Amino acid sequence: QMTDLIHTEKDLVTSLKDYIKAEEDKLEQIKFISNLTIQRQYFPNDEDQVGAAKALLRLQDTYNLDTDTISKGNLPGVKDKSFLTAEDCFELGKVAYTEADYYHTELWMEQALRQLDEGEVSTIDKVSVLDYLSYAVYQQGDLDKALLLTKKLLDLDPEHQRANGNLKYFEYIMAKEKDVNKSASDDPSDQKTTPKKKGVAVDYLPERQKYEMLCRGEGIKMTPRRQKKLFCRYHDGNRNPKFILAPAKQEDEWDKPRIVRFHDIISDAEIEIVKDLAKPRLSRATVHDPETGKLTTAQYRVSKSAWLSGYENPVVSRINMRIQDLTGLDVSTAEELQVANYGVGGQYEPHFDFARKDEPDAFKELGTGNRIATWLFYMSDVSAGGATVFPEVGASVWPKKGTAVFWYNLFASGEGDYSTRHAACPVLVGNKWVSNKWLHERGQEFRRPCTLSELE
Repeated sequence: QMTDLIHTEKDLVTSLKDYIKAEEDKLEQIKFISNLTIQRQYFPNDEDQVGAAKALLRLQDTYNLDTDTISKGNLPGVKDKSFLTAEDCFELGKVAYTEADYYHTELWMEQALRQLDEGEVSTIDKVSVLDYLSYAVYQQGDLDKALLLTKKLLDLDPEHQRANGNLKYFEYIMAKEKDVNKSASDDPSDQKTTPKKKGVAVDYLPERQKYEMLCRGEGIKMTPRRQKKLFCRYHDGNRNPKFILAPAKQEDEWDKPRIVRFHDIISDAEIEIVKDLAKPRLSRATVHDPETGKLTTAQYRVSKSAWLSGYENPVVSRINMRIQDLTGLDVSTAEELQVANYGVGGQYEPHFDFARKDEPDAFKELGTGNRIATWLFYMSDVSAGGATVFPEVGASVWPKKGTAVFWYNLFASGEGDYSTRHAACPVLVGNKWVSNKWLHERGQEFRRPCTLSELE
C-alpha cells in the first residue's frame, strides 16, 4: 500500500506539473493576445488600404503603366518582383468603382478576369468580376461591350438578378437608339455619333499632362543653345571664410528660373541624424486651406513630414548655418527645417511655395513676410520616380543623395515668380527622403536689395 501511495504521489506531482505547464501556456496566449491588441493600433486599416490602391492608380497614370506590367511587378529598378493576385486586381477595381472612376475600374477588372481565365486559383469568381466590369463599361458609353459582358455573366450564373435586369435595360436602350438612328437615316447631316467617355477623368489640375510627362523625363524644354550657358563651378559663398579653402560644388540646373544644385553638401552621417530626429515625429503632411486659412490634409500632397529646430541638435544648427553661408540669406527668419518622407505613390502635385496676392494672410502669424526662396536637400536616392519638376518651364530635377537645390520664389522686387510652380513626382520604386528650408523676406533687406523693375 505504501508503494502504491508513493506511485500515486508521483503521478499527482506529474499531473500538477502538467497542469501548471498548461496554465502557463494559456497565460502566454493571453499575453500574446494582449500584446496583439496593443499592436493593432499600428496595423494598416481600411483607410490605408484605400490610400495604397489610389497610389497605384496614380502611378499607373503618371508613368503610363499598363495593368499587366504592374500586376507582374515589371517595374524599373525592381530586383525582387512582387506579384498582384486576381483578388488584388479586383480590390483595386473596387476602389476605383467607389470613386466613380469607371476607366480604372474597367482596366483592373479586365486584369482580374484575365488572370482568372489563365487558371489562377482565387477566392473571387468571374461572376463578381463581370458584374463590376459590365457596369463600368456601360458607364463609359460602350453599350455593345456591356451587353456582351452581361450575357457572359449570365452564361455562368443564369439566375443572377441584377444581370438579368441589366440585360433587359441594355436591350431596351439599344432598340431605342436603333429606332432613332433609323428615323435619322433619311438626313445624313442629322446623324451624330455619341463620343465614348473612355479616358482618365479630368480634374482640377490644368497642367496634369505636362506635369506627368516631366515626371517620366519627357517634354523637357532645355534647348542646346540654352544648355551651353549652364555651368558647374566652385562656390565660396561670396568669399565666406568657411568656403574659401573648401568651396562648394555648384551646378546650374536651369536658367529661368535659376535653379542651382550643390553637390556633396550634406554628409551621410548628417542625413542619418536628421532622419533619426524626424522619424518619431513624422505625421501626414498638411497644406494651407485658402478658404479657412487652416492646415489640412489633401490628396494632392501625400507624404509624412516633421519639423526640426536648430536649438534641438547641433547638426540641425550647422545645416541651417550652411544654408545661410551659401545663399547669403538670413536664416533667423526662416521656417524650421522640414523633413519629408515619400513612400511608394507619395507625391506633391504642382504648387507654389510663396503666397499669392489672393492669400495675404498665408504667413501672417509668422510676421516674417513671404517665402523669398526654397532650399531643398535630397537625403536619399530614388530607384524610380520622385523627380522635382517645374511644369511652367518644362524642367525636371532628379533626386541625388547628398545634394541640394536652391531657387528664389520671389523676384528682387518682391513680386512672385510664377515660373517656380513645381511638384514632387510620385515615387514609383523605393522611397524618398528630403528636407527643406523656406527662407522669408524679413532680414534680407540688405542681403538682397529691391530693384526698380517689377520682374527682376
